[in-house]
Amino acid sequence: MAKAMLLIAAASASAGAAVTAIFLGRRDGQSQPAAASTTAPPPALATTTGSLQSGSKNIIDPSGWFSYGAPGPTNDLAPRTSFISVYDRRMRNPAWVAEHITAESLSGAKGDRKNSVFLEDQAVPERFRARLKDYFRSGYDRGHMAPAADAKFNQKAMDETFYLTNMCPQVGEGFNRDYWAHLEDFCRRLTAKYQSIRVITGPLYLPKLDSDGKYRVSYEVIGSPPNVAVPTHFYKIILAESGPAPGPTTSVAFQLSGGGPFAGRWIAVS
Repeated sequence: MAKAMLLIAAASASAGAAVTAIFLGRRDGQSQPAAASTTAPPPALATTTGSLQSGSKNIIDPSGWFSYGAPGPTNDLAPRTSFISVYDRRMRNPAWVAEHITAESLSGAKGDRKNSVFLEDQAVPERFRARLKDYFRSGYDRGHMAPAADAKFNQKAMDETFYLTNMCPQVGEGFNRDYWAHLEDFCRRLTAKYQSIRVITGPLYLPKLDSDGKYRVSYEVIGSPPNVAVPTHFYKIILAESGPAPGPTTSVAFQLSGGGPFAGRWIAVS
């Protein structure tokens, strides 16, 4: 089933884009959850994120990721209604964004992206902030890390996905509006099979082999003056929960570049 899941994901998300899919493994209900990282934020911080509720029951809880450990650095952590983001001041992009989706959370339709506007995040000091003008005539889309389509349950949640701290520059035609959108949709379709889906999304800045045989990290910076780094690749880590934690889980990770021939492959990790 794990191999089938990977092949379906690769076919749906990566034709025409370079993709690496890594099957991270499965855990049965008898296993203990991974110990929290020593870099995890204090419990109070992890629980300040909003949750979609039905009566007295929480339907989504993005902070639930912290029960498995912190995904990465936790500076400039911003709890939102449907996701949590951490901002990278050096790159002016999110470092990672964690979200939680379920069939119930996706069934709402009170939020409309036509009523949302892109916003600079005033919580970030101005000198480190990604600006709307940085994207103007840059040739890049403002690509969502936590998709707007995952936050239709109310307008506030939808609006929060339009903060630039949830955005990275992405090639529009052929990537953001195509292969990236297919991968986002794949995550949503998993809610038909699994009780709960947790997703970590973010940018990567990976080295490339130069003509002199040495590897170097090189990326474009948009804005005038240059301000926002253009990632070379993007990743999604998907954790599918079959029941309440610490129940059975299945996980898979994707690494995508915006160009080149399809190079999808999977690696099983024991």
